[in-house]
Amino acid sequence: MPGGMKVTFHGVRGSTPCDGPQLARYGGNTSCVAVEVPGQAPIVFDLGTGLRNFGLALLEQEQADDFHGTVLLSHLHWDHVQGLPFFGPLHRPGATLDVYGPRQDEGPLGEVFAGMMQPPYFPITPEQLEGTVQFHDVGDDDFPVSTTAKVRSRWIRHVGPTLGYRLEWQGISIAYLSDHGQGCVGTMSRAGLARDRTDDFVPTDVLDLCDGVDLLIHDAQHTPAEFEAKRHWGHCTVDYAVHVAKEAGVQKLALFHHDPAHGDDQIDLLVQAALDTSDRIGGGEVVAASEGLALEFATPHAAELGDPA
Repeated sequence: MPGGMKVTFHGVRGSTPCDGPQLARYGGNTSCVAVEVPGQAPIVFDLGTGLRNFGLALLEQEQADDFHGTVLLSHLHWDHVQGLPFFGPLHRPGATLDVYGPRQDEGPLGEVFAGMMQPPYFPITPEQLEGTVQFHDVGDDDFPVSTTAKVRSRWIRHVGPTLGYRLEWQGISIAYLSDHGQGCVGTMSRAGLARDRTDDFVPTDVLDLCDGVDLLIHDAQHTPAEFEAKRHWGHCTVDYAVHVAKEAGVQKLALFHHDPAHGDDQIDLLVQAALDTSDRIGGGEVVAASEGLALEFATPHAAELGDPA
């Protein structure tokens, strides 16, 4: 991908890792998306069980020595953090990983994370990894993560402190809202309790994150019928994901955080319905995230030069 960016989905499932022949095409690992630009340290969305696969790929490509990477962590629910101790590069001396994640009421992010990764819940702590993990507390912030990558983080509606992110890198923009509850009664987070909002309400901060991005990776866990029974879970319908993409002028929408109960055939039907809806309302392209799916984007400069990426 000379002059371009590659976005690879290593985990796309929500709530819990799962397995079975009915999940073979979309996969059962939980949230983890790697963003790579040639010659620069990767940026990763979330630390779900898919992180293990990303680490294996780096080891196979002999890119794990002297590894450095950045993680944009949405929140601390199990399905978004369980992959960290299984990330192969962190078992090599000299590796470093900077993790940016939501400020916690209970204390600094690093201390709260370590409370989940210690005996008796897990045999080792982050400090016992051979590599170094550094935690950074963020909220409604704008910050650089390298000399060329800029990040915007905003609180979004989920159960507990949860961030959505906008990444701008090499002239390409990506928004990541993996767990996002639509404007409904009972979705409590630091983004507020939306008791007076209709289900299709899109908050200003969400539009700010998603405005005109090349790629939006968005929660699409429920069907409308499932949502009625689970609206307090802090997730949204596939239709709402399409609605957000249309309102924000998104170029490509990747449906994400698939329900563990949804097999491949059901996701196929949801994708077709999303495509039909997007076409009807004049929205952009829609795809369903699947493990191993790699989306490549040419940088604006490369496109001007006719780069095949």
